Amino acid sequence: MATTGRRSISVTSPEICSENLQRSKKNTCSLTDVMSEQLARQLDEESNAFPALTEPGATLLFPDESPDTTSDLMLAQILQMQFDREFDDQLRREEKKFNGDSKVSISFENYRMVHPYEDSDSSEDEVDWQDTRHDPYRAEKPQATPRKGFTGKGKNITTKHDEVTCGRKNTARMDNFAPEVHVGDGLGMDLKLSNQVFNSLKQHCSSEQRRSARLHEKKEHSTAEQAVDPRTRLLMYKMVNAGVLENINGCISTGKESVVFHADGGSLEEQPIPDEVVLKVFKTTLNEFKNRDRYIKDDYRFIDRFSKLNPRKIIRLWAEKEMHNLTRMKRAEIPCPEVVLLKKHILVMSFIGKDHVPAPKLKDAMLGSEVIKNAYYQVLHMMQQLYQECNLVHADLSEYNMLWHEGKVWLIDVSQSVEPTHPHGLEFLFRDCRNVSTFFQKRGVSEAMSVYDLFNAVTGLNIPVGAENEAEFIAEIVALEKRNEGHVQRRGKKTFQVVSEDAGPPLKPDADD
Repeated sequence: MATTGRRSISVTSPEICSENLQRSKKNTCSLTDVMSEQLARQLDEESNAFPALTEPGATLLFPDESPDTTSDLMLAQILQMQFDREFDDQLRREEKKFNGDSKVSISFENYRMVHPYEDSDSSEDEVDWQDTRHDPYRAEKPQATPRKGFTGKGKNITTKHDEVTCGRKNTARMDNFAPEVHVGDGLGMDLKLSNQVFNSLKQHCSSEQRRSARLHEKKEHSTAEQAVDPRTRLLMYKMVNAGVLENINGCISTGKESVVFHADGGSLEEQPIPDEVVLKVFKTTLNEFKNRDRYIKDDYRFIDRFSKLNPRKIIRLWAEKEMHNLTRMKRAEIPCPEVVLLKKHILVMSFIGKDHVPAPKLKDAMLGSEVIKNAYYQVLHMMQQLYQECNLVHADLSEYNMLWHEGKVWLIDVSQSVEPTHPHGLEFLFRDCRNVSTFFQKRGVSEAMSVYDLFNAVTGLNIPVGAENEAEFIAEIVALEKRNEGHVQRRGKKTFQVVSEDAGPPLKPDADD
């Protein structure tokens, strides 16, 4: 040993070092052996503190017989898989409990943790509680009646008409109702519905389904106040895109049968379009047209097509009929709107008014005594022209369907107008004469004729007035209509005076899109 100052250095020979290293190898062990012995001792002590598990379903932690537990990662993965399987089993039970016996079920498959692994042999796969026979919360299912029609013997015979059996069957059949009908689950209750109650519920559910379908159809296909259905809106957009209309400004009038919109005219190759036009959109609901068949079904111009069309296409026939009537009136130079275009149930006509302001109705126009007298003679002349030159009866003439514009009376709304040969044409004309006479007499026009004189002045039939009994006068009109109807059927001619007929046949109906 050598010492230098305060520091010392120990020098050992190589032989001594190798000997010490061999001695240390004999007295030491690996860390893995130490950890395994400690873990085994700890597990042994814990197992002695609890009784042994004898049930076969108790050992569920490891699917293999001798798993490798030397790695902490492997232990964590096995425990996590076991936890995931227990979660999936609970989720499966909740799914069965939620769906029950419903034919429409909801799946919780996306919430499962172990999708590819299915342990069918696992003892954890328990039978769902709703599938057990002795479920205390579930009513007994009705027993099916055998083919012979009864069960039991003697006094204990039970047929398929048994009240209890039928009641339980009716309760079970409620599950077949529509999904939107909430019938409840009936857990813990042995419900029995009589046939009368079940039939009433079934009928109510069916009627509610039909009503819901009707409401949905009405919402999709109907034309409401100041609004149009999607199909009509699409037709209006097409007119704007095609350049027929510059733009549609808004609704100016609504009625029982139609909605009228104001629009700015565009251009057409065949004919010029006025600067201001109106779109008369016939409502696609059939409520207002169901009681108005007599205006069109007996019209010889449309009688062949009326019987072949479905109710919705009949509405297009009304628009076409008004177009033909306006064409006749325009040919006779009667003041009325000019037809521009007909597309399905939309009729485009010239606008009676100026600068987006519609002309007032005759009932709203503030006219002096001389002007109202002039208006009366205009109406009288137009009724004669309509009957004798156009071979038409307005059938709904009143102060509501006459406009006052530029010092003249204009006739509108002629979709219901018929010919005098119509089985009720003269009756409609008598009603028009009553409306006109009553209005002008109330306005103080002394020259206004009575309804009987006005009828004779328009038709030229000279039916005797007699004691001016309206019932007798109408009886004469009805008798004349019947004689005329029989004469037309036999010879195809008219018995009372008419001057002209419509020259052209009706247009063909528009093809469906």
